[in-house]
Amino acid sequence: MIPLVDPAGLCLATFRQELTRDPLHDARAAVFRALDAWAGGSSSMLSPGSVAVAVGSRKIDRIGEVAAATVQWLSDRGFTPFIVPAMGSHGGATPEGQAGVLAGLGVDEASTGAPVVSGMETRILGEVEGVPVHFSTDALSADHVVVINRVKPHTKFRAPVESGPCKMLALGLGKEQGAACLHRAAVRHGFGLLEKAAGLVLEKIPLLFALALVEDGSARLSRLEALAPESLVEREKELLVLAGSMLARIPLDRLDVLVVDLMGKDISGIGMDSNVTGRHRDIAGDFLLPPRPARIFVRDLSPGSGGNANGIGLADFTTSRLVRAMDREKTLVNALAAVSPEKAAIPAHLDTDAQCLAACLATAGVVDPARARVARIRSTARLALLQLSRALEQEALAAGLTRVSDWAAPDFDQEGNLGLFPDFPEG
Repeated sequence: MIPLVDPAGLCLATFRQELTRDPLHDARAAVFRALDAWAGGSSSMLSPGSVAVAVGSRKIDRIGEVAAATVQWLSDRGFTPFIVPAMGSHGGATPEGQAGVLAGLGVDEASTGAPVVSGMETRILGEVEGVPVHFSTDALSADHVVVINRVKPHTKFRAPVESGPCKMLALGLGKEQGAACLHRAAVRHGFGLLEKAAGLVLEKIPLLFALALVEDGSARLSRLEALAPESLVEREKELLVLAGSMLARIPLDRLDVLVVDLMGKDISGIGMDSNVTGRHRDIAGDFLLPPRPARIFVRDLSPGSGGNANGIGLADFTTSRLVRAMDREKTLVNALAAVSPEKAAIPAHLDTDAQCLAACLATAGVVDPARARVARIRSTARLALLQLSRALEQEALAAGLTRVSDWAAPDFDQEGNLGLFPDFPEG
């Protein structure tokens, strides 16, 4: 093997950063307030009937509580709700897989009081830019449709509408076929197509309301609004600006190495949020933004990801144990539907964390490890604590971070591996 840089020469300490913290303390009460306000101001006739309640696959704070409260509110007013998975190709693009993803998030019949109807069949509602727009036949069978989704900056593109109810209407409820069609078309037409597709869907389906969720910088549910169909798109754009202002980031620039302990679908749609890592590779557009890591090393796959390692291709090095934990079929199905085979590509992998970190340092051009600019995080969803090398100390202090540990060399065990980076209580 080529000569590598010994990571034992690094000197690391843990730093704490203050994130935006504005959590809702009672999600159920917030849902009831939002829906009562919507019902009081809605011009729609609240005629009882069946309601398809669409829920997606992302890790959203207290999504189980929000879904259960929505079902209860609807049931109390004479509606008959059922849950429909709205996650494109996720869960291996199978009915069982998608229902299993929701159950893992605490959204099932036992927890919500509503049955889960998890078919993959779709109907074409029309076309935008010559592209067919698919929609779940299960959802179309209902008298009304409700969507519940988080509004946040997307990991793949920038547009006035990114992740949120519009994306769920256009992509999530389009199932595998719809998600694949729109992703392919976006290569040519751009992701502004998402807003157009959502507009078409809104014209064609009996949407009752959308429940838009916003999380704070600690990934806690912070805002919750019920949006009427006629104001959904414009209000979602405003909420996206709010969500972006609260998003947690790594407040540094020009890293030699970024170490990510855990990646997975329960953390980000691409395993590691590119809004945090600053790196994205995609046929629709590449970017390298702060913290601009020369090398990314991801150590493990989150157990909550169900083997889906979509986004692993954004790393330069990983461990052989992460590769063994991958469900390659799930990963590939997800990557192909998103027109992003790059994200399923398996990077160079070595047996131990020490070997991977040494390879990162060597291939990042580091000569003296004592001067290496290294940052380590638990995941892109947990950024209250960061482990930083001494070369980043002054920049970290200038960015408002506080050092909360002594300086020390990496704490490898006898096998050359690190323990899981500690999480900080976000409450």
